[in-house]
Amino acid sequence: MSLKDRITEDMKAAMRAKEADKLTTIRGLLAAVKQKEVDERVVVDDVALIAIVDKLVKQRKDSITQFIAGGRQDLADKEAIELTVLEAYLPQRMSAEEIAAAVAAIVTELGAKGAADMGKVMGAVKAQLAGKADMGLVSAAVKKALSN
Repeated sequence: MSLKDRITEDMKAAMRAKEADKLTTIRGLLAAVKQKEVDERVVVDDVALIAIVDKLVKQRKDSITQFIAGGRQDLADKEAIELTVLEAYLPQRMSAEEIAAAVAAIVTELGAKGAADMGKVMGAVKAQLAGKADMGLVSAAVKKALSN
């Protein structure tokens, strides 16, 4: 079963169970998928779907930070509920140690040295770790590896 099929089945289950928050979040996710398919005239596969979910997760995390800073805990709680629903569709994330090891291997493989090679390393790392790791942690690991 593809990830898109799983999400559709989860939406149906949320409808039957009358889980309004989960249903709203899944509908938003499916709307983002449909928007990408219409805009780019493609059928979204699992890799592209994970990228969409990753983007929505990042948006929710940013929103939570902003709502807490603005003193709106009620809205932050709503975003946190959506975040947990969306994170269920992401693959298991790599730990910080695994990210550091992967980045070190790529830096060695490319022979990169210094901040000037940051773009080259990030391009290679992004291709290899997309969907598997939090790109914020990846960026920090690349900066640390290139500063040594």
